[in-house]
Amino acid sequence: MIEMKGLERSYKTGHTENWVLRRVNLTIRAGEFVTVMGPSGAGKSSLLNVLAMLDDGWRGEYWLGGEAVHAMGRKQRAEIARRRIGMVFQSYHLLDDLTVAENIELPLTYKDISKSERQGMVADTLDKFQIVGKKDLYPNQLSGGQQQLVGIARAVIHRPDLLLADEPTGNLHSAQAAEIMELFQKLNAEGTTVVQVSHSDVNASYGSRTIELRDGWMYRDTAGVVDAAGVKA
Repeated sequence: MIEMKGLERSYKTGHTENWVLRRVNLTIRAGEFVTVMGPSGAGKSSLLNVLAMLDDGWRGEYWLGGEAVHAMGRKQRAEIARRRIGMVFQSYHLLDDLTVAENIELPLTYKDISKSERQGMVADTLDKFQIVGKKDLYPNQLSGGQQQLVGIARAVIHRPDLLLADEPTGNLHSAQAAEIMELFQKLNAEGTTVVQVSHSDVNASYGSRTIELRDGWMYRDTAGVVDAAGVKA
């Protein structure tokens, strides 16, 4: 599903180059459930942004489902991301001028799905997330936890090949968090590849593999021992 070779990302501050990802070599097979962990500033969100094709400033090779992302232009990347990737953001990224139902429906509008079918899928999703009563509200009328639920519902409604999640349960109470992780686990069992960033060992326990980043380097991978240069022993 995913292969990265020599992937690097840095930002310049004046004359100083600050590295956030260093020579990342990573393979994720279709159907895996991977948790990326590490201290603040380790490069976790930076890696997720590259995977989600939200960042164009990296160097190296990135293959998604056999397609060379590094050889694509911005428009091509946006198109493949819409078709194949679902993203759960830490800061929600809901559209303020759309209702809850309209935000959830948005990914379906990029697919060849009739309006009546889209409405049915939205209704089922609202029911699954127990937010039917919020469907006509706008994001600024919701609590942080409710916005997070809407963001997750929007990410999974079109059953993406790859689901990316940045601290998906950070604003949820423990019962809601467990329900979301069980939903991710169910989607994974049905074939969706899941990559989540989390500080939670509990969340990581729902997956099949854990990768640890430190200072932009791949430090540990439970699929195999990794040295400081990102090379498996």
